Amino acid sequence: MDANETAYARGHLSDSLAAMQAVSADAEFLAVLGRIAGEMAKAIGAGRKILLCGNGGSAADAQHIAAELLSRFEQDRAPWAAIALTTDSSVLTAIGNDYGYDHVFERQVRGLGAKGDVLIAISTSGRSPNVVRALDAARECGMVTVGFTGKDGRDMTSRSDVLLRAPSDKTAVIQQIHITAAHIICGLVERRLAGAKA
Repeated sequence: MDANETAYARGHLSDSLAAMQAVSADAEFLAVLGRIAGEMAKAIGAGRKILLCGNGGSAADAQHIAAELLSRFEQDRAPWAAIALTTDSSVLTAIGNDYGYDHVFERQVRGLGAKGDVLIAISTSGRSPNVVRALDAARECGMVTVGFTGKDGRDMTSRSDVLLRAPSDKTAVIQQIHITAAHIICGLVERRLAGAKA
């Protein structure tokens, strides 16, 4: 790499490191991780399910988290019910075509969600219309609403029972915080439901 590319790489790594250090030292952020894990453990323990949604990289995160829950994270245990609302191309294209893209998650929440379930809604900007609509639908269905977003929260703030804010306005850094936080949360849920790992 030339000097400009090296500087770019170092800048990105510095931003990532600063964000990770900030959340590591933030007692409120750590408490939010525990609250989210608690809501998920409560739902799973009651036989309920976790629904997840997001766009682009956040869609990939939704699928990643669902996989950690349905398969395993760190411990061998029973699978837990988790559905990423980002994966069924027929459903996504049908709803998008018939009702508009803003409704692709809302319709699935109304059809698949139920009281006591948890919706994890991911939007780095905090204002993705389809994610915001999903949160509104989840509230109407009696679900627990969990938001993952950037430092501002925007439209997700008033719609999330628990809101995890990554302390950045850079999309890539926010996404790094989100997936790291999700891994911690999955580990905490396993410890609460399957016992602490030695």
